[in-house]
Amino acid sequence: MMILIRQGKVYTPDPLGEKDILILGNKIGAISEPGKFKIEGVNVQVVDASEKIVLPGFIDSHVHIIGGGGEGGPASRAPEINIEDIISSGVTALIGCLGTDGITRHMESLLAKARGLEEEGITTYIFSGSYEIPPVTLTGSIRSDLILIDKVIGAGEIAISDHRSSQPTFSEIARLTAECRVGGMLGGKAGVLHFHLGDGNRKLEKLFRLINETEIPPTQIIPTHVNRNSELFEEAIEFTLQGGYIDLTAGLDPDTQSHGEISIKKAIQLCLKKQAPLNQITISSDSNGSIPVFDKKGNLTGLTIATQKSLLKNFRFLVQENILPLQETIKLFSTNVADFYKFNQKGKIEVGKDADLILFNKDYDLTDSFAKGRMMMSDGELIAKGTFS
Repeated sequence: MMILIRQGKVYTPDPLGEKDILILGNKIGAISEPGKFKIEGVNVQVVDASEKIVLPGFIDSHVHIIGGGGEGGPASRAPEINIEDIISSGVTALIGCLGTDGITRHMESLLAKARGLEEEGITTYIFSGSYEIPPVTLTGSIRSDLILIDKVIGAGEIAISDHRSSQPTFSEIARLTAECRVGGMLGGKAGVLHFHLGDGNRKLEKLFRLINETEIPPTQIIPTHVNRNSELFEEAIEFTLQGGYIDLTAGLDPDTQSHGEISIKKAIQLCLKKQAPLNQITISSDSNGSIPVFDKKGNLTGLTIATQKSLLKNFRFLVQENILPLQETIKLFSTNVADFYKFNQKGKIEVGKDADLILFNKDYDLTDSFAKGRMMMSDGELIAKGTFS
């Protein structure tokens, strides 16, 4: 079946004005001025997008799809994500990862969950590994995972500057980054090493050493949770100025700073002030991972769970509060991610690319979603359902 989205205000992310978009199978088949398509003799589903905004679907680059956490014991293990939460958050593609727990959470389960979510409609990728070095893998090494397993696009989240990390040495980190680079090259993938950053005093020290003391380019690595505190974020901005990418974690409240964290609003404002290149910044949800709170002695004092809905909430806030123009905002949630991870069919609305599209009304309420050409949400109603829903 063909799908014709009519008269939407299209952002590719650059603004195109009102356009009609023809979806053929899982791809964007054509983009035209409104009313120009003449289709006869075939079944076409028409979607009226007049007075709506059409954007590339969000790509969430850090999701605990089989649940994360466990720092408070077995009962604190976070649950798996479901397709309904993903679609209602505007996400059409994601990267799944393990976290603190690489023992009772397994790479095999992560891969199986990723494949299951793909069958339910969205595009999925995964990182090999968890917090520790040496990382847990599927085939015995990160390099072979990257070459042999289609969904593996890198390693992570490897914890540094955190009391929960395996306290890796610089040599261990450099060697693992090299494994990612060579494995990525041989596997035709980005081969990214994804770092979890904690509150430790060493901050990004080892990552600066990587780009200053080795031949590995800064685009081979990306630190996340860098808006955890102001001192860490200052170093993260400097990291972008030296050519690196950083990933911000979308908090539950885009405007409020809690526990010393930098809100997304404040983080973007600081990036603009310091002239950090916004095309080297991504925003992810950390969804279904735990959000533990520790005191100064390292004792767990509180525990909540991250949600993918924080992405949509932060996106709407940045646009509605005029923190950034719409075309610049969507890059943080989609285009930049696709460019960095070499998802060449994602992140833009162009002929021949995957038909991953999300539609908003004038109040920036998510109304419609298409993942690889499949309608997942229509007029605010979820169509996609999980297997056991």
